[in-house]
Order: sequence, then C-alpha cells, then structure tokens
Amino acid sequence: MKNFNQTKEEIILISEETDRNYWTTRLGVTAETLKSAIRATKSITLHHITAYLNQQNSSQFA
Repeated sequence: MKNFNQTKEEIILISEETDRNYWTTRLGVTAETLKSAIRATKSITLHHITAYLNQQNSSQFA
C-alpha cells in the first residue's frame, strides 16, 4: 500500500520577478538575502531556505 500522506516539498524559484516578489514577501526578506540563502544552502527547497534564514536570524541575536 502506498503512503498518500506525503507532503510535497515547496520549491523556491526566483528567475521571474513575480516569483521573486512572492517569495521575498512570504519570507520577509530582501531579494539579495534570498539569493544569498540559495547560494549558501545550494538548495531551492523551502525547508532548507527557511532553516538557513532562521539560523542566520538566531545567530544575529546571540
């Protein structure tokens, strides 16, 4: 029996301006911050990007 409860991983695409605007608004970051997070993580999945951004925010306040 297959497991149909699996969730799809959200992918962050920033090649189009409308996509970039959506993700920067949703995540509350600038386009440069988002690009830097993608470069740093070498990933475009929402899970990896938000984990990286959260880590960066927590280290700023430490």
